[in-house]
Amino acid sequence: MKPRTRIQEQEHERASVGMHTRRTFNRFCPTESLTARPIHVARRDALRKFYECGFPYSRQLTAHKSCVNYLAFSRHGGRWLASAGDDFRVLLWDFGEEDVLRPGHVFAGPSGNVLALDFSATNQYLYSGGADNTILKYDVSTLRGVGSSSIGVRDSSSFVEQYRDHDVSIRALTCHPYEDEIFFSASEDGKLILHDGRAGGRMSAAQGTLQHTAAFTGAQHHPVMEHVFATCDVHGQVCLRDTRMAFGPLLRRSNGGIVRVYNTKLSRKSAGYLSNPESSSLTFDRDGSKLAVTFLHYFPTIYALSDPHPLAICTGRNAPDGTPISPSQRTYTNSCTMKSGAFGGPGMDEDDMYGAGSDDFRAYVWKIPPLMTLQGLRKEIAADDWYTREWPDTVAFAEGKWESRYVPLEISTPLARLNGHKSIVNSVAIHPSLLHVVTSGVERQIILHSPTSSSPAVQNLLPTPPTVRTLQPQDPAAQRTFLRALFGPHPTLHEETGDDEGEDETITLFDHILRAEGEADVFTVRRWGEDSAEDSEDEDGTIIDIFDTSLSDSSL
Repeated sequence: MKPRTRIQEQEHERASVGMHTRRTFNRFCPTESLTARPIHVARRDALRKFYECGFPYSRQLTAHKSCVNYLAFSRHGGRWLASAGDDFRVLLWDFGEEDVLRPGHVFAGPSGNVLALDFSATNQYLYSGGADNTILKYDVSTLRGVGSSSIGVRDSSSFVEQYRDHDVSIRALTCHPYEDEIFFSASEDGKLILHDGRAGGRMSAAQGTLQHTAAFTGAQHHPVMEHVFATCDVHGQVCLRDTRMAFGPLLRRSNGGIVRVYNTKLSRKSAGYLSNPESSSLTFDRDGSKLAVTFLHYFPTIYALSDPHPLAICTGRNAPDGTPISPSQRTYTNSCTMKSGAFGGPGMDEDDMYGAGSDDFRAYVWKIPPLMTLQGLRKEIAADDWYTREWPDTVAFAEGKWESRYVPLEISTPLARLNGHKSIVNSVAIHPSLLHVVTSGVERQIILHSPTSSSPAVQNLLPTPPTVRTLQPQDPAAQRTFLRALFGPHPTLHEETGDDEGEDETITLFDHILRAEGEADVFTVRRWGEDSAEDSEDEDGTIIDIFDTSLSDSSL
């Protein structure tokens, strides 16, 4: 029996008594149980009927002046949608309104493209970070009582605090699940920094910094367990870490805080080597039982928290009705931009959907089966069988060249493909309670998608166009537009114009990138060798008990 199964057993035990000591549960009430169960089932079935037809209605939310790189809903009820991108602004959209049409507030302050956002535990603060190497902290609590009648797109405010601890772009921000003043930042400088703004913070800057040998591309705090977080980097390494081992005095640190290294290397029989795709972002579902990783040149991959081997990959092999996509048609790919996906299950008691953007100018939403189902459908192939038998068209995950192969379930039929964009979709966010998905990317517009034409937050949505723009071959006119976009000024930092010329140039620029880099074979562009220096920091695999409360909390 493998030592790692100990964590699985402990997770099961924790689930039986409650996932965290801060949660409280009512004592068993027979009457409440008998009445709640039918209501829950009826509600779940009604919601699933809504989702059966996908999200055919939409609206453009227009206020940004350039690419919108990141979207994030506030926690709990999801009143606020934060959006930010290349126009150096952070916008707040109020989903407490009857009909969301324009942002309710603008936060100023960034001096570079914004790449990351996150709300604090109680939504008191919103943090932003990006290409200016600076994190800005905004106070959202002052806006809670303000309605659309007295706040408009021109109402703006600045940050209340800034952090300048990184040397290059900040790729991820993730807040503590219970403390408003604690958050992590992850950067391309290889630093992961724990920021603690509480009075009398007990760690020095050095004690709160974890220096990695590779650029970080993502970090996500576990939504329930306050000491646990996950990271990913440009070398494809995805790790589960513990703050009590990652930060504090050097004598107390161990193994970079790593308690689990996830299996992210790809193997194909026709290739005599493994591939390590870059892991460009990651996210947990609401209870932290699932982890999704967005890979460059590969597919979104689903893991269980306690299992290092992947359970599922999400592809676009079929249309939502099950019809196979022909080779001449474009479908899900991720080769050109930084993308972030999201779990969700609006109105449900679990996150059984996952959404991600694609280079084919769409976003995709997949229905994720239960973890036990995924574990039963995953195939394990011994190394001897892998090398002695034929495995045509099979891509597996392997921790090493001579290790067993794991073939996760392919979720090849998405629940929905979300149209409406004219270029690459980079960010997807799913509302925590309303039946809405929002998407953004290379264009200035955010698109709000819905299974119905109206909801408590929007009215009179229109049907989304059933087709998307096709990627045309390069022609002389497109070449001239591409050169203007490449060498001209930033199209959105000057006077506002009423036409779409700037956006057309941006779209043409990314069209050119797609023609050059789109749909590259991951085994061609990302070759991994077992002696590669990239994995010189492959940790020793030591597994500790991340639920052991005897470990001191003094590092926080």
